[in-house]
Parts: sequence; C-alpha cells; structure tokens
Amino acid sequence: MGKFYPEKLFVQFRNGMTTMKPVIPRRYTLTHSDDTGDLFLTIGNEFAWDKVNTKMRDEVLGDWITNGECFYFYLYLYIEQGEYNQNASAKRNEIFRRELPLALTAIRYGDRSLFDQYPKLDRANIIVNFLSTYPQFARQENWGSFSSYSNY
Repeated sequence: MGKFYPEKLFVQFRNGMTTMKPVIPRRYTLTHSDDTGDLFLTIGNEFAWDKVNTKMRDEVLGDWITNGECFYFYLYLYIEQGEYNQNASAKRNEIFRRELPLALTAIRYGDRSLFDQYPKLDRANIIVNFLSTYPQFARQENWGSFSSYSNY
C-alpha cells in the first residue's frame, strides 16, 4: 500500500456541500494521477462523473447510507475497465485491494471536519462493493470502520 501524504490530497466541495453538512446525501469521488501521485477528492450531493476517466475506471466512489439510526459507508469499485479480460480483472482486483486502505485514509482525512462534527461516523461500517462481471471478483465486503483509517 502506498503511504498517505496529506499534501498530495486535493479536496473540492460541490453543489452547496460544506465541510459540516449535509451528511445525507454526501457522495465522494476519489481519483488520482499516476504521474504525480496526487489524489483528488470531490465531495458533493452527486458523484463527480466529470472527474472519472472512462478508459481507466480506477476511481473510488462512496456515499453514506442510513438504516434507521445507523450509518453505513458504501464504496463502489469497478473491477473491469471497459474490456472483459479475466487476467486484467484479476490484476485490477489485486491493485484495488492493495490501495484501498490508502483511499479510505484519504477520504477520512479529506472530510475530517465532518468526522470531527459527527464522531459516530468513525464507527460506521464500511461496505465495499467490488463490481465485476466475473463472480470470483464480484463481492461485497465489510472493511471495518473509518476509525481504522484515521492515523495520518
């Protein structure tokens, strides 16, 4: 896993979203630059589809879901990148799994004011949806809570 460098994270709030509200709806689009290692986090009431590279499809998408009083953070990762090749999908699955702790740390750090305002969000379950046409990669997994990803 790559090390998280706060100075390499650039955060943008959109569509009336602030550092403190609203929690619902609140959607995250995390992309990166292979050249510089910079991370780009967009927080808004919709996903930032204009930031998504449709050829690479290596973005991390997340949003808050409620069930009664409980909060859950859902992440969506697209294993295929336009071509259907099982070997390529296996490699992408491996990369996503290796880099996911870095992505979660970046999201937690980038929206740290919200977590400070609502400490229970740090204890919310993170549900990761690995989206794939191949059954061996299509999974939904619990990746703990943001409290595990708050050490910068």
